Amino acid sequence: MKKYAIFLIILLLVTGCSEPEIKLTESNDIVPTTLDKINDDAIWVGTFQLVWNDLKNEIVEKDIEIDHEFAQNLNKETFTEIDISDEYYYKKYGVGSLELKAEIEKGIKDKFNQKSEILDSLDWDSAYIFYTMLYREFEFESKFDILSNNDFGIYKDIKYFGISKSSENKLRNQVKILFYENEQNFAISLKTKSGDEVIMYKNPAGETFKEIYENLSKKIENYDGTTKLGNSDEFKAPMISIKKVRHYNELINKSFLTKSSEELVISDALQTLELTLNEKGGKVKSEAAISVKEAAIPSEPKRLYLNDTFALFLKEESKEKPYLALKITDITKFQ
Repeated sequence: MKKYAIFLIILLLVTGCSEPEIKLTESNDIVPTTLDKINDDAIWVGTFQLVWNDLKNEIVEKDIEIDHEFAQNLNKETFTEIDISDEYYYKKYGVGSLELKAEIEKGIKDKFNQKSEILDSLDWDSAYIFYTMLYREFEFESKFDILSNNDFGIYKDIKYFGISKSSENKLRNQVKILFYENEQNFAISLKTKSGDEVIMYKNPAGETFKEIYENLSKKIENYDGTTKLGNSDEFKAPMISIKKVRHYNELINKSFLTKSSEELVISDALQTLELTLNEKGGKVKSEAAISVKEAAIPSEPKRLYLNDTFALFLKEESKEKPYLALKITDITKFQ
């Protein structure tokens, strides 16, 4: 059986969903940019790109020269502050200190009434720390119907919400058809109270999220069919509840030079994503942080081996003279 995927794009997300009990789990499904190749299951959110942009532009002042595809793609800055409204995110960077930590904690509390799940894990003695939180909730005008559990590809008993033939017509006005070719190839947009969009694209084509979105845009541009759901049309989407963290180990301990030839090392690089989607609406919360340290000056390793003649003294720490002294050449006399 062919496995079909649903591509969910949270363009701009807003409100009253009950928060499920979900555990933060390590995941390699999260990619740092829309240029990175993705697997069948993949996630991208712009927070890590924003902290990278600050590191690159405010401290390094040039491309960050690290030999990894992640770094090369991040340097292209395919997502910046221009692409998102100020109300959706909070970001801060500075010299590592507990004062900076307290400022960030106050900032996200004041702006989003949220707490961080990553700040306590960072090394606040770092030379610099870069931090971003994206937080948004969305609510549909009217709650979609909860549908019967059903299959999702090869997976059984999956929870769904949406519109059945017996659903109220006002629910159909919340769904806009972006293009429709057949049951396996279409895209829709769900309307929210805030005017934000939730776009779903079935059977997406492309090896990266950038390619997928470009292919979607072309299909929308070329579509000349109806954009409204008819009285007998149906819609269903799986409920989503995830909470993931990605540590970018590929970048940790990598060193690079700033424009002024200062050598820095990435000591931590991570990103989280919490996403819920159900009949009421949903929520997205993402944090990202990068901490960097000054590179240690390399030196010849010291081997402190007392394996030949040496002197030993014992003294009080507060006195100038020792109260015992040894000189040892023939160790057999002392063992």
